[in-house]
Amino acid sequence: MNTVGRPTTPNAVASKPATLTGGRGLLQNEPLIFEGDGWGKTGVDLPKPATNGSDLGDLVRKDPIGLPGLSEPEAMRHYVRLSQKNHAIDLAIYPLGSCTMKHNPRLNEKMARLPGFSDIHPLQPQSTVQGALQLMDSLAHWLKTLTGMPAVALSPKAGAHGELCGLMAIRAAHEAKGEHEQRRKVLVPTSAHGTNPATAAFVGYSVVEVAQTDDGRVDVADLAAKLGPDVAAIMVTNPNTCGLFERDILEISRLTHEAGAYFYCDGANFNAIVGRVRPGDLGVDAMHINLHKTFSTPHGGGGPGAGPVVLSEALAPFAPAPWVVSDGDGFKLVEREEDEAEQAFGRLCAFQGQMGMYVRALSYMMSHGSDGLRQVAEDAVLNANYIKARLSDLMSPAFPDGPCMHEALFDDEWLKGTDITTLDFAKAMIDEGFHPMTMYFPLVVHGAMLIEPTETESKAELDRFITAMRALATAALETKDGAGDADRFKGAPFHAPMRRLDETRAARQPVLRWTAPAGSNAAA
Repeated sequence: MNTVGRPTTPNAVASKPATLTGGRGLLQNEPLIFEGDGWGKTGVDLPKPATNGSDLGDLVRKDPIGLPGLSEPEAMRHYVRLSQKNHAIDLAIYPLGSCTMKHNPRLNEKMARLPGFSDIHPLQPQSTVQGALQLMDSLAHWLKTLTGMPAVALSPKAGAHGELCGLMAIRAAHEAKGEHEQRRKVLVPTSAHGTNPATAAFVGYSVVEVAQTDDGRVDVADLAAKLGPDVAAIMVTNPNTCGLFERDILEISRLTHEAGAYFYCDGANFNAIVGRVRPGDLGVDAMHINLHKTFSTPHGGGGPGAGPVVLSEALAPFAPAPWVVSDGDGFKLVEREEDEAEQAFGRLCAFQGQMGMYVRALSYMMSHGSDGLRQVAEDAVLNANYIKARLSDLMSPAFPDGPCMHEALFDDEWLKGTDITTLDFAKAMIDEGFHPMTMYFPLVVHGAMLIEPTETESKAELDRFITAMRALATAALETKDGAGDADRFKGAPFHAPMRRLDETRAARQPVLRWTAPAGSNAAA
């Protein structure tokens, strides 16, 4: 019988003998770069120094530099082999909830690599970078148009940096009114991103938690009870981290402003409403926009990133420098805390922000147009609801009543009686070739499984993902009362380059430095 393409069971794979090389088919085993045998060679020829280094005094190196020597093909193969061990959005769906891991169009990359954008320097005379300044001005215009806000600060470099910008503008506004000393609290819902309370605390505020209703939204009664003359701001994510739109958003805004506080909206999930809802119309005073989430710039990984912040008329005077203005003779940057920037709270970074991200985001906007951006939101919501509808008969939605927005949230109620956890199920997904969804977040949902397909996945890819999820869910349910193959989940992953790790220990006791084996003269 022809068995090509037929999946093997994990137990069958686990029982097969190990290969002599440690490789598995085309997936090569790859040790640490320090464990190679290239300590005695170098990939380049350098002339001998003309001096003996005596002028360096006690700064002359006494021990080996501790770097392995690799030829160019060895170095290339090392990193290619490592890349094959990673999941990537260019490989398959990346269903992390609350992170919006979407495809980055290659057109954006092509535009960002144009010489007039990629090779400029922030200290060039402004007269030589007029095109770049015009692009920043255009991006600012469309961000303000899409959000219905009068001002935007482009320089923040990430979502959390944007939160910092918004709260510092709020603090500056209260200081201008002489109210900062009395307004020392920030209200944050229980389902907020962890950066929200962290940012508020960093700016010097005490954080007060706001309860959540049974249907996954802000408890307006609890919010109203905690608002008062000592509150500086509220921080609400909308759509929220449970993947739901805050139905009472207008009432939340009214109560907040009535108490003299400002409304900070975490805009991480703007991709679910872009082109359909303008946050300014909802009474928002400040909101950061993750360009990687909504406008398809590369996602995180230490940067470079961008998290522009739109500001209401009340907060606009306190926006950080710099910003772009046009005076008829071209474009210029307002950079000093004087004249137009007299009330600016300062600067957030040394220069003007991430030019490459600006180019990518504007390319995305211009290539989509207003109708295309509206479809981004519609498709993101449609895809999430499709997944929720296809899985709800086997898995338990955390909030089953009504549709979700851009992400489908399940809890672990459906796993009761199986002895299988959310973590076990996620590890089994790796064996099927999928990156697990976000696990155990938001914390308000027990055993949470948060799935965000984004708008860039086709129905065919969604169906492939759903088929695997349904097969796994069925296999998990078959293990109730000691039946079925629980080891398939408890021992997973079987097919990954590494088996299941002690993740708690790895997080608390990471080994960050390679140590040469005993008897080796190579220094790390």
